[in-house]
Amino acid sequence: MVNTAHPSVDRVRDALRAHGIDPEIRWFDDAATTAAAAAEALGVDVGAIANSLVFTLDGEPLLVLTSGAHRVDAAWLGDRLGGTIGPASKDLVKQATGQVIGGVAPLGHPSPLRTLVDVALAEFPVVWAAAGHAHTVFPTTFDELVRITGGEATAVAT
Repeated sequence: MVNTAHPSVDRVRDALRAHGIDPEIRWFDDAATTAAAAAEALGVDVGAIANSLVFTLDGEPLLVLTSGAHRVDAAWLGDRLGGTIGPASKDLVKQATGQVIGGVAPLGHPSPLRTLVDVALAEFPVVWAAAGHAHTVFPTTFDELVRITGGEATAVAT
């Protein structure tokens, strides 16, 4: 039996409810720390997985919600945003999101993060995002991700 109690997941659930969403959070028996693993566990296309990746943009945390079907082109995206994008350390990810790598949700963070939402996710009627823990996901839509995160819809790769 999977333990379904976790403070990070509770914060994500509360944040979803604050946006008028009654979340259907699914717990996996095993961690799904990659888009491929989550897609396999759900029986969906890997492109329907919304990876929550934390970068730095000129030293500030930047959350990029990208389709699991491709990688963020950090140099290209940095040029488009007029800055330098780099990897965030695991400590910065934890500090900025309150969650650990592999389970970072699009919301439920200590304070709002600038968020970019990959337009490639719009191809799927349902997308799946982590719910604050590597064993959790919740279903949503592209439009809902943009709304609940206050994110900017944009291409994140060429």
